Amino acid sequence: MLVAADLVGGGISSVTLFLSFGVLVVFLLTLVRRGRFVYALRKIPAPPAAPLIGNALQLNCAQEDFFYKLLGWSKKYGDIFLLWVGMRPFIWLYRVESVQPILSSNLHIDKSLEYQYLGHWLGTGLVTSSGEKWHARRKLLTPSFHNGVIEKYLGSSIREAAVLVSRLRNEIGKPEFDVVPYTKLAALDIICDTAMGYQMNAQTNCNDEYVLAVDKMTSIVQKRFITFWAHPDILFNRTSWAKEQEAALKIIHDFTNKVIAERKAGSKLRHDGNFNETPKKRQALIDLLLEMAQNGDTLSDKDVRDEVNTFMFAGHDTVATSVSWFLYALGRHPEYQIKILEEYNSVVGSDEVTMESLKKLDFLDACMKECWRLYPSVPLIARQIYQPIDIMGTEIPAGSTVLVNTYLLHRDPRHFPRPEEFYPERFLPDSPKPPTFAFVPFSAGSRNCIGWKFALMEVKVIILAVLRAFDVRAVEAEEQLRLMAELVLLNKNGIRLTVTPRNYDINVSNTGHSAI
Repeated sequence: MLVAADLVGGGISSVTLFLSFGVLVVFLLTLVRRGRFVYALRKIPAPPAAPLIGNALQLNCAQEDFFYKLLGWSKKYGDIFLLWVGMRPFIWLYRVESVQPILSSNLHIDKSLEYQYLGHWLGTGLVTSSGEKWHARRKLLTPSFHNGVIEKYLGSSIREAAVLVSRLRNEIGKPEFDVVPYTKLAALDIICDTAMGYQMNAQTNCNDEYVLAVDKMTSIVQKRFITFWAHPDILFNRTSWAKEQEAALKIIHDFTNKVIAERKAGSKLRHDGNFNETPKKRQALIDLLLEMAQNGDTLSDKDVRDEVNTFMFAGHDTVATSVSWFLYALGRHPEYQIKILEEYNSVVGSDEVTMESLKKLDFLDACMKECWRLYPSVPLIARQIYQPIDIMGTEIPAGSTVLVNTYLLHRDPRHFPRPEEFYPERFLPDSPKPPTFAFVPFSAGSRNCIGWKFALMEVKVIILAVLRAFDVRAVEAEEQLRLMAELVLLNKNGIRLTVTPRNYDINVSNTGHSAI
């Protein structure tokens, strides 16, 4: 009996020893792999990081402080630097030499892992999807933004710009006001009416519930990104942020579900022969999505909602941000307001505004590009690296995250002399062009903004409408701004302006498309 017990005991010990040896081998292999990974990044300068948590303590700060820490580290560490968020490396790029390999690549097109925080909101729409799904969806949706379709959106943009002007008249005589809520409602009305085929009338109804919900979502996503302990769902779901996110998501999804349901009902009537909407008036994006979802082969109902949410957000937030910063820049430099109006009078005069006439407004275009240079709507572009890539002589290993800081990229003095100065003349047709990828207001490469032409038209129309009606002045100087890099570039205190009725007469009739 004792011999048998010894044999059993010996057998158990052997199994335990074998398992322990296997665990040790796996641990050592993991340690070696990790060591190689960290060693590959050794040449990239970085602020001191703590074991395991990295730079999490430095990043645990207010959102405006986070932005200015990025600016400070870029000055201290040169053309490229590294931050550790827990065990993950984040490599910050802001020189054209480092940006080009990423943005020109057809391989490195996957958004960073942080975009998973948008999953409950945007699902796997065009912004968040990757790989074959993104390629297929991009190809599918591109026809919705060709010039012929965008031209149909011009009238709606002009109409909503006129509503915006009427709303801004309420601010005449006030010492200051934040223009951002106004531009968000205007941009929301435009994207709803054009791409979604739904007249929300947010400006006249002051329906800002959806806008506030979107603001809350973007703020929570950014807070979660810079708060190391909130990354795991198991911890985040126990925070007040999770409850706020759930409430915001309900508002957003209820609204998009309503838009989709009403458009579906219209589509059914149309196919039954009881709906008199002509094909010319059909809104390209939502109808295209619904048609593809009819048989369930190409798009599911969830896919439709993901894309609607994506375009509702991207189609209003970035445009509103662009218009707000454009008005701020012109409010700081009012002499350019007159130049824009003089060009408009010379080119358009009393004729109807068309897509072709908008393209001829070179000085307006230059001013807009200069504004996007100084205040890019999307200040950070993030990519997840799944295969090694050489950046400025360093092989960045798979598993890294790289971020393009467009705010700094656009202020490179090598390509933009006097980079802090608002100088639109640098973008006039006869001026020297900056290098490719030195100026990327809509990102660049295969993953650039699909709706950039639409956005260009919207911003021009809104700016012209506002400038024709008002002399605009900005309240805060550049050094007083407290910038925040969320999904879009914000100022902590909003963008505060004053408006007074404009006495400058550019001799344009108030009929038809010339109403702007």
